[in-house]
Amino acid sequence: MKPASKIISKLGGAAKVAAIAGVHRTRVYKWMRAQEDGGTGGIIPQRHIPKIISAAKEMGIELTGDDFLPVACGGDVS
Repeated sequence: MKPASKIISKLGGAAKVAAIAGVHRTRVYKWMRAQEDGGTGGIIPQRHIPKIISAAKEMGIELTGDDFLPVACGGDVS
């Protein structure tokens, strides 16, 4: 599920992201599962985002807060 799967792939996989976030890799796999299957529906929990962005920056990978959003923002919302 996106955006979690896209970010995890960019950073080198679930094991690497688990080490960055300080969680077990099975937790990271749950971020890629649908909510009805016990996952987060592609959403990375907010508490892990600063660590992931910082690690990505150190690795030369550009990530912004927008990469963590489930849908692209844009267009007229009025």
